[in-house]
Amino acid sequence: MLVLQIDDIKKILEKVGFKAFFLKLIDTIEEDYKNWNEFDKIPRVASHVDGGVIELMPISNKKLYSFKYVNGHPKNPKSNKLTVMATGQLSLVKTGEPLMFSEMTLLTALRTAATSALAAKYLAKKDSKIIAFIGNGAQSEFQYLAFSHVFDIKEIRYYDVDIKAMQKMAKNLKNYDVKLTACIDAKDAVQDADIITTMTADKTNQTILYKDMITKDVFINAIGGDCPGKTELKKDLVESSTVVVEFLEQSKIEGEIQQLDDDYTCAELYEVLRKEIDLNVSKDGTIIFDSVGFALQDYSVLRLIYAYAKELKIGSELNLIPNMKDVKDLYSLVKD
Repeated sequence: MLVLQIDDIKKILEKVGFKAFFLKLIDTIEEDYKNWNEFDKIPRVASHVDGGVIELMPISNKKLYSFKYVNGHPKNPKSNKLTVMATGQLSLVKTGEPLMFSEMTLLTALRTAATSALAAKYLAKKDSKIIAFIGNGAQSEFQYLAFSHVFDIKEIRYYDVDIKAMQKMAKNLKNYDVKLTACIDAKDAVQDADIITTMTADKTNQTILYKDMITKDVFINAIGGDCPGKTELKKDLVESSTVVVEFLEQSKIEGEIQQLDDDYTCAELYEVLRKEIDLNVSKDGTIIFDSVGFALQDYSVLRLIYAYAKELKIGSELNLIPNMKDVKDLYSLVKD
């Protein structure tokens, strides 16, 4: 069974290149969403615990099955632990044989950013140049890189309640060809922005964006709210905007639209990508991509990284699955 560690993912990214990898990942996610009806889908299985959440995210089609284990513990950084940690597996449906076990903390950041950029490619104004980041934690740099490969981003306006997070992001992006504008608050950050990404970590109902802060039609990439009781946008902003979600059944539980009536409905991303629904900020006004993260995105990045690992001969083959002459004689592994 192939196992990919952090260093293996880094080697793949180094050999492929960030830009080429992001563009290929965006295409892969788009391809899988366009095949939406081929997948067996359920909302993720969540165990809400003191101080966080632990989730399993499974999905499959007729060929491959994948799942991700992931947590979300916003207080972890206080004890020098990651807020989000994840692992994932890819298996053959025909036999149930596990093909690969992989780290997915880094892969989750990559697939989230790629999905954001993919949604924006269809929904945001084509000439978008100014992006606002509210929340400058682990996801922020990946968001810029993904967006920069789809749009000609000239300026990042950014704000975080943690000044160290702002300084960290600015340091990591200082060598890129983009203007970095530190802002005094969220209202300041969104001024003149064409694209706004909200990505805070606290597991509470917060109000990061109010309706009166939005002074022009804009694409709002809301990725911070991702579990029951956790939102970032004021209810009236959600109600007054056009909303697109990844998977309506899951987003009603975890997304910004959990604030709305149970019978609320809106477009799903696959409908936009398949051009069954035509939406764009330029003609439809403010659009919110209410993104909570969905298992299909994990499937996409797992199958892509597996293909690269095989092509580049990266990763380790570990003896995690019994290999026996007589497959019915499991006891042979332990007998003298």
